[in-house]
Amino acid sequence: MLRDQVRRFVEEEIKPHADAWEEDGMVPRAVLRKMGELGFFGIRYPMAHGGSEMDTLATVVLAEELGKSTYSGVAITALVHTDMASVHIYNGGSDEQKAAYLPGVISGQLITAVGVTEPDAGSDVKGIRTTARRDGNEYVLNGSKMFITNGVHADLYCIAAKTGEDERPSRNVTMFLVPKGTPGFSVARALDKHGWRSSDTAELLLEDCRVPAENVLGEEGHGFYAIMRNFQNERLVIGAMAVGESQAALDLTLDYVRTRKAFGRALWDKQAIRQRLSMLAARVEAARQLVYATAERDAAGEDVIREVSMVKALCGELVNDVMYDCLQFHGGTGYMRGTAIERMARDARVQTIGGGATEVMLEEIAKRL
Repeated sequence: MLRDQVRRFVEEEIKPHADAWEEDGMVPRAVLRKMGELGFFGIRYPMAHGGSEMDTLATVVLAEELGKSTYSGVAITALVHTDMASVHIYNGGSDEQKAAYLPGVISGQLITAVGVTEPDAGSDVKGIRTTARRDGNEYVLNGSKMFITNGVHADLYCIAAKTGEDERPSRNVTMFLVPKGTPGFSVARALDKHGWRSSDTAELLLEDCRVPAENVLGEEGHGFYAIMRNFQNERLVIGAMAVGESQAALDLTLDYVRTRKAFGRALWDKQAIRQRLSMLAARVEAARQLVYATAERDAAGEDVIREVSMVKALCGELVNDVMYDCLQFHGGTGYMRGTAIERMARDARVQTIGGGATEVMLEEIAKRL
């Protein structure tokens, strides 16, 4: 039922309008609120706050179907909000913080972003330089964040900062809630991207930004572990999204090669093309089953760090293999702006980078072999 509902929303509310959002560089807030009203933003959150208390597999279904929309900028806008930013509030927030923020998160009235990545620190969370100094009942934050999805238009930011210099790096990172409009907190610039054009991305600046002590998420010094925990969710969701993108590209290409003629026959009649698409279809199906199986194990409470790292590495590389061949089989048409496959090929490129680069994921797997 969830899959059908998301698929219907994609067909009726995203596909007819998203070309304009690509030009605008953002998804309209009214669309995000509608997604909230339909329950897409509260899949795994408590009913007490307006959620539906479903599990990891339900999140995977949402991500896969949004990936199939062919507008991955729209998909990542929603998924960063649901499964990469607001999860910090759910996992680490106090009862008071959850009561204050989760209803708005779930309804889509309050859009979130997460600020971990910096100009010199991405997957290497221990390398962040943003600092937070305690001053009475407040913390003073200084630093910058880079490549922050939803960074321009979010209402609430979960910001990682160092709160100590003497402790081990894994014990001196703390997460803070920073609402938009907080003095000293600003969007330094909106970033212009190769793909994900309908997703807003920003560099953030914190200059003597003061937040009350009650804005600490979880415990001081425990932010590193919170980030590591939430990375697992993020990477599984990105893998599911990549599977959806891959399937959509194959579907588009199958339709195209069955009608496009070359040398008097449809491209589908060429054995090389049929077999290449068949192998891609097999690889996508195998990746899908790994995503589902890993989601089910995660929902059952198993440790699946190795498998989640496999999902992220495998699906990120696979979606780019799929896009390369699918664009190739579209020929010159596929290289033209305005075609779905050209946009999808640009969007897919970041899947081997964002949320943990393939090389980082392979090292995580290697540690556990």
